Amino acid sequence: METSRGAGGTRKFATRRDYLGSRAAAMESSLNISKARLRAEMREVLASLPADQRHTGSGAACELLRSQPLWRDSRTLLLYAPTPDEVDIWPLFETALAAGKQILLPRYSTERGEYEVREIATKDEICVGRFGIREPSPKCRPLASNLLDLIMVPGIAFDLQGHRLGRGKGFYDRLLATLQGAKCGVAFDRQIVPELPIAPHDVVLHRILTPTRWHVVQPPARVLE
Repeated sequence: METSRGAGGTRKFATRRDYLGSRAAAMESSLNISKARLRAEMREVLASLPADQRHTGSGAACELLRSQPLWRDSRTLLLYAPTPDEVDIWPLFETALAAGKQILLPRYSTERGEYEVREIATKDEICVGRFGIREPSPKCRPLASNLLDLIMVPGIAFDLQGHRLGRGKGFYDRLLATLQGAKCGVAFDRQIVPELPIAPHDVVLHRILTPTRWHVVQPPARVLE
């Protein structure tokens, strides 16, 4: 018989497994509260960014990425269609098309209730998805392989250890877990924090891109060749 003493008195558990399960649930609850609090703080930060700073910062981030060997050498790219509070990397779509790169975007599957990846050949193949975000049309070809060269990842906050805080629904986390390749978080400088609350299953990124820095995560997460 295991016992645990808390604010509500002493609790008794029939087995050690019950006791450990209760502790794990309490830790997960605390983690979720910390993440929710940070999301609220970062949303206020993003809302306070003037439009001209968003525009200038987005342009600087795109220019910095274009100068990286990883961008130049990558042939298969997963980009994202930015929401108004995210770094706008949409100009890279045209850059990648002109360079003959294979471009993919996430698409929400209403049948599966998850995001999937589809290939985009022209802007004519883009439509507005369920959440008001641009995405591939249903006729676009699904991803043939989960091995990509570069995966651009939006988020609410990042740290320099390669951790990412998403919007809380887990859609992007589950998508990233299915993909192999160099994963690069994209953020404004004010979205970088010293340390994020993380769970064991959280995906670790390999690079962090902001308007002023191209950060290689050390030690780098493993990239499958």
